[in-house]
Amino acid sequence: MTHPTTPNGEPTFPQQIRWESEGTSRIPFMAYTDDGQHKKELERFFYTKHWNYVGLEAEVPNAGDYKRTVVGERSVLMVRDADGSISVVENVCAHRGMQFCRERHGNKKEFVCPYHQWSYTLKGDLQGVPFRRGVKQDGKVNGGMPADFKTTDHGLNKLKVATRGGVVFASFDHEVESLEDFMGPTILGYFDRLFNGRKLTILGYNRQRIPGNWKLMQENIKDPYHPGLLHTWFVTFGLWRADNKSELKMDARHRHAAMISTRGQSGKAEQVTQVSSFKESMQLHDPRFLDIVPEAWWDGPTAVMMTLFPSVILQQQVNSVSTRHIQPDGHGAFDFVWTHFGFEDDTPEMTQRRLRQANLFGPAGFVSADDGEVIEFSQQGFEQKPYHRALAELGGREVGDTDHMVTETLIRGMYAYWREVMEA
Repeated sequence: MTHPTTPNGEPTFPQQIRWESEGTSRIPFMAYTDDGQHKKELERFFYTKHWNYVGLEAEVPNAGDYKRTVVGERSVLMVRDADGSISVVENVCAHRGMQFCRERHGNKKEFVCPYHQWSYTLKGDLQGVPFRRGVKQDGKVNGGMPADFKTTDHGLNKLKVATRGGVVFASFDHEVESLEDFMGPTILGYFDRLFNGRKLTILGYNRQRIPGNWKLMQENIKDPYHPGLLHTWFVTFGLWRADNKSELKMDARHRHAAMISTRGQSGKAEQVTQVSSFKESMQLHDPRFLDIVPEAWWDGPTAVMMTLFPSVILQQQVNSVSTRHIQPDGHGAFDFVWTHFGFEDDTPEMTQRRLRQANLFGPAGFVSADDGEVIEFSQQGFEQKPYHRALAELGGREVGDTDHMVTETLIRGMYAYWREVMEA
């Protein structure tokens, strides 16, 4: 890519993002480094016209239970009300704008802002204002709210909520399409395969701050061939390799994707032994990490990795299942939160198996530690050379579903949607 220069030959840095062509196989680094682009993304992908993941119903099982999380960069609370329903409200007091809740999880009968003690119901309705009617002193009333002040006009900001299969999504946009239409029939089918109506149980969390642009994690899980090159664990033990039987599926707008893989055999395979990450001599001190038991609901594939744009990854990697929540923080960092779960009808042995296999993931996971590192190094390269571009042309320049992993079509598809929204 030829970069424009000043008369003295110094590079200039355009304010508008520049693509080399109408396609999306060459992605400008500026998409990862520009603060203006990041703020525009937050508005267009996180705050309007999109559903964002906020949690699992199993995280708030009892009346008054809440979880503090985010939509984009806005703090929100997922709350179980006394009537059993789930609400999502913005963690911003209607009085003076304070983020009034600091705990990650808890149980309350009401929310009270510590600054001036404004109190709200679990659904976010304002119910109490100190000194609303003033204070009597020396035979007169001092202060108080204006006579036309109505508590009904000053509740917490309430998000639209949708739940399916025990998973909770929310949107600031109350005109957003239905959750089912948002996913589309293909991705919805894989979603329902995992969240098939059985009650979920929470096994634990991992939390990581990754110094890279949030889209890089979406790209990472839309990149099906890097696990067979980068991840020694996957390559050597056959869980996810380029020679596995596989399919890549997208929704009609190419924003969401499912990578479907059926486990091959660990050990030698011609395409695998030629890559440096294959370690034939690698052995496990505890073979129970590979104590894999097929489950009826798999219906064939041993792994399905779903990306719901923009906010979440839904993982089934053999017996380990989890959600991975992407939480942006500026153009060059994001928090990444795994929620590991199981099913209420799991045997104790299966629960232990899920916990053991969860060691592949998280900040220090046998596999996921590699991803955090390469995302950090990628961001460093983008910042160093913001006028350059990335290349995503493996498998061609077009966008479409495939029956193999040797392609970057899902990344091209995501940026086709990104351009559609950002350039509108």
